[in-house]
Amino acid sequence: MATRAARGYGQYSGVARALERVGERWALLIVRDLLGGARRYSDLKASLPRIPTNILSDRLRELGESGVIRRVPMVRGGYELTPLGRELAPVVAALERWGWAVLGDPGDGETVSADSVAFALRSAFRPDAAASMPPTEYVLHLIDEGAADAVVVSVSAIVVGGTLDVAPVGPGALPQPRRSAFEPVPQAVLELELAPGRLRALLAGEPSVSKTFAGDTELLARFSETFRIESAGPPQGAADAAVA
Repeated sequence: MATRAARGYGQYSGVARALERVGERWALLIVRDLLGGARRYSDLKASLPRIPTNILSDRLRELGESGVIRRVPMVRGGYELTPLGRELAPVVAALERWGWAVLGDPGDGETVSADSVAFALRSAFRPDAAASMPPTEYVLHLIDEGAADAVVVSVSAIVVGGTLDVAPVGPGALPQPRRSAFEPVPQAVLELELAPGRLRALLAGEPSVSKTFAGDTELLARFSETFRIESAGPPQGAADAAVA
């Protein structure tokens, strides 16, 4: 394990120590993308287009020194999470749900990546609700409504019982580990083309958004039951009681 960070918080605290390891700008987004599997430096840069190359190099070095990531010997320029790093999965998923619940509409210049959409679906997945539903594949095409080539990324989510397998698909998708061989193979497929803001509304369960999609309403309802991100935080009274 790496030595304690020089710019520490001066507190003997789990939260402080965690932030010393993964609290720098961009660090948790790198962890989020690596939760989808090993990535090369160029893959991470493409998924996080605004990160300066020197900062990406610094974050990778720091995360490696902290024992969160390691180099992948069989992939030139590749990185993967260590077992310690993979333990951040529920932490990052909780942040993802909290963030989507207060996301609002996309700002100017804000983009989505295949890794970010895939992680959003993993974080929104409700295995208890999905367990009683027929096997289904959901294919989401995220679009940029102002671009000539509208589809930005495409993601396939296969749900069988309470099991979820998500992978980027289509042109430009990164090579993925071999997908699970599900039994039975899903016969029902729902394919949606939507802008990022409509995906936010769909995952939030806003009733008006489902009416804007043409197609199989039963499969759309199945998607809404299977993937949901509730509003962040308890009612105000409950929050006040917790603080008291």
